[in-house]
Amino acid sequence: MPTQDKTRRLPPQTISQDIDSLHGLQTINTYNTSRADASEANLQTAYQAMLTQQQAETEKLALYRAAADAARLAEWEFHNAVLAMKEVVRGQYGSDSNEAQAVGLKKKSERKRPSRKKPVMTAS
Repeated sequence: MPTQDKTRRLPPQTISQDIDSLHGLQTINTYNTSRADASEANLQTAYQAMLTQQQAETEKLALYRAAADAARLAEWEFHNAVLAMKEVVRGQYGSDSNEAQAVGLKKKSERKRPSRKKPVMTAS
């Protein structure tokens, strides 16, 4: 049997088939094994542990998504506040002031003037 790569998740279909197999085992009244890892008690314990960990994962994933949404909204609020501040600085001090440059705006006098395009000559 090849070695198991436990760093990857099992496909949901495999988990579903395993659960079906466990439920099928519960219909066999004469099942008895000397292997501790294949005992019905061990299977039930592993199944309950899996359900508990899946529930914990789902709860933490919901908390993560809520925290990510809150952070995204806070980032937008901050960005909009900075844009408003830049508008106020431009209006209060002018677009060619050192204050406007201090908050990250380009001075109007330092902007590159549009260049005049030369007409394209076509050969006839």
